[in-house]
Amino acid sequence: MSIHAPTRRVEVLGTPGDRHEEILTPEALDFIARLDDAFAARRPEILKERTRRSAHLAGGAPLVFPLATRAVRQDREWSVAPPAPGLSDRRVEITGPPDRRMAVNALNSGARVWMADLEDATSPTWDNVIGGQLTLLDVIERRIDFTSPEGKEYRLGTDLATIMVRPRGWHLLEEHLEIDGRPLSASLVDFGLYFFHCAQRQIDAGHGPYFYLPKLENRYEARLWNDIFLFAQELLGIPRGTVRATVLIETITAAFEMEEILYELREHSAGLNAGRWDYLFSLIKTFGHRTDFQLPDRAAVTMTAPFMRAYTELLVRTCHRRGAHAIGGMAAHVPGKDEEARTAALAKVRLDKEREAEDGFDGSWVAHPGLVPVCREVFDGVLGERPNQLDRTREDVEVAAADLLSVRRIAAPPTSEGIRSNVAVALRYFDAWLRGRGAVALNGLMEDAATAEIARVQIWQWLRHGRVDRSAVLTLLDAACEGLAQEDPQALVTEARDLFVDTALTPRLPAFFTPEAYTRHLVHRTETRS
Repeated sequence: MSIHAPTRRVEVLGTPGDRHEEILTPEALDFIARLDDAFAARRPEILKERTRRSAHLAGGAPLVFPLATRAVRQDREWSVAPPAPGLSDRRVEITGPPDRRMAVNALNSGARVWMADLEDATSPTWDNVIGGQLTLLDVIERRIDFTSPEGKEYRLGTDLATIMVRPRGWHLLEEHLEIDGRPLSASLVDFGLYFFHCAQRQIDAGHGPYFYLPKLENRYEARLWNDIFLFAQELLGIPRGTVRATVLIETITAAFEMEEILYELREHSAGLNAGRWDYLFSLIKTFGHRTDFQLPDRAAVTMTAPFMRAYTELLVRTCHRRGAHAIGGMAAHVPGKDEEARTAALAKVRLDKEREAEDGFDGSWVAHPGLVPVCREVFDGVLGERPNQLDRTREDVEVAAADLLSVRRIAAPPTSEGIRSNVAVALRYFDAWLRGRGAVALNGLMEDAATAEIARVQIWQWLRHGRVDRSAVLTLLDAACEGLAQEDPQALVTEARDLFVDTALTPRLPAFFTPEAYTRHLVHRTETRS
């Protein structure tokens, strides 16, 4: 395998680690440089358009289905590519960070797909970024087996889940890799390293390089990814259309361009996913300044809320009319040892998956191997021997723009418990993230960056509209800090508190907490240690 030399070279600033040289080869870095040469200039354009659109909506502009692409929506002749090998049946998908233990458990769990999450479930320390790539390489080479320090053996079985990889979003940078003193796009780094090392290996194994694409806001971002796929395939001599990607519809603006996103990616599309936690975060972030978009406690916003029903039903109809898979949202419960709590959690998961299967979804997400059996049982009951239900085109569904935005129908003031919970969840997650863990079990739920984002933006919105007093939030924050310090003397309480104040209690809401955390805390600690 060879590629032409790039015009500039990647400089590695990260501290060398065990086996890092297997990933950061000269050829792989040249490949990343070629991606940067071709696409780095389009990243600022994407981010600039996001800012422009956000200001436009904040100024009172309506959010509607684009008039310019009405012909795409009305044309019934086009469809996406047929399912790729290993992606016909996706009735259960499990997600989690690509560490070695998670990899073995997920691949052996009985799920049909494992989404190796380099984004919301991974804190992007340098070791985690490169270690995740090593895990993926070792999985494909079947050299992942290991014994934990506690003596527990982890071994791959024979009937393994298909691997899909979620790279970090366009808003993030990888500070440990630079060209001309400029950090590289985290999206290009995550995609490029995996694609370079594993694309052909996956094809040889009978599958292919498959991805989940996060945080897209419009069709232009889908077009950028499609161009990257075309470029990467041509560069490495991989047949056009081998790549497949599922887009997470987890922003409110993307919900208005689902068909357009499928159209842009159609030869590389593997469907859409209802990323419901980030979707709520996006809704609050986009319309948090408006009094008619005040959500109640996040625990009270269920998938039966009218605006959420409109979102998921539109997603199924859009996907199936174009021959694309529709994948349901996350079940985040962590089955515990307490039998009563475990039974209650599994009952909630079952109801959620029954609704999705009956609505026409082809599969759904779980965050824990213990949830795989109940999700599989539900979808087995609807699908039987069929791999999916793409034949259910849901022509009965009619969704207007107002339906997607009908938040006020469930509006309610926050409760004291909801405020306390949001403060505690955000603080504890920030501490874990700063210490290198992106998926954290809190109060019986597997929390990731998406739920922490909801927690902080709800506090910000409630403060903005006078639903809660700043001094009351600070009192709760100090109490949460004291509890965390007592529980774990190693906790980064001061750093986590500062991050909460800087991202939730400021007049202007930061779009994401992760760039702030990465730049001010995590990178600083990495450089200090080195």
